[in-house]
Amino acid sequence: MGDQREDAGRIVVGVDGSDSSKQALRWAVRQAELTGAAVEAVTAWDIPQFHGSLAWLPPSSSDEGALEARARQELEDAVEEALGSRPPVEVRTVVRYGTPASVLLNAAREASLLVVGSRGLGGFAGLLLGSVAQHCVQHAACPVVVFREGTE
Repeated sequence: MGDQREDAGRIVVGVDGSDSSKQALRWAVRQAELTGAAVEAVTAWDIPQFHGSLAWLPPSSSDEGALEARARQELEDAVEEALGSRPPVEVRTVVRYGTPASVLLNAAREASLLVVGSRGLGGFAGLLLGSVAQHCVQHAACPVVVFREGTE
């Protein structure tokens, strides 16, 4: 027989440092408290489109390491800012290479729930739903909660 957390499932939350993603993380933690689920705060890192001064150049391995380390630090900072240093449930941080939508969809394959903010750091302020949230809603293998900023 599995442990209660395994039986209750796993909640994956997309965290990019935006206010919307931090509010989504707080909501997911409250949901995990109610259901006994585990929480995974997930962020993606990618190689900038224009790497190099004249044209696209493949990054060195030290550049890749620095990009991943920066993403990890930003995720840890966002989690601590949103939840404090002692969250009420276990929150694992996960950093993966790739586009945000593909990283979240892969992380949520066996999850019981995927939670995303309605709008992240990129895009246009007037959009009701960001492209990552839209893609996750359309393609996730599990239920998706889109958390609108200011609705805590």
